[in-house]
Amino acid sequence: QVQLVESGGGSVQAGGSLRLSCVTSGYVYNRYYMAWFRQLPGKEREGVATMHPDSRTTYADAVKGRFTVSRDNAKSTLYLQMNSLAPEDSAMYYCAAGAIPLSLSTRDFSFWGQGTQVTVSS
Repeated sequence: QVQLVESGGGSVQAGGSLRLSCVTSGYVYNRYYMAWFRQLPGKEREGVATMHPDSRTTYADAVKGRFTVSRDNAKSTLYLQMNSLAPEDSAMYYCAAGAIPLSLSTRDFSFWGQGTQVTVSS
């Protein structure tokens, strides 16, 4: 069974920072490509960031320069460091695992975590 467990969400003021974590098993971490997505109520889920095992990254335009994705191979964990947060970053953030490298399309991901809520107040 594939399990992805996100943590680190919360409420911050605009300009603040949060770091999200996504922990999974070593099997999933090494077999699939992992990424971060987010979804606002009533809107489609959108890709945020992903990192290939060789350290190449893909970011959504809306977060470039503010968010940083990283991996800890020893902990089978994917991180998302979010700086300069703005109210429009408020969303449920999801970790996902799939078979396509460097993709931010929901169609390329088969496994999803339960999500962690990020709320940014102005």
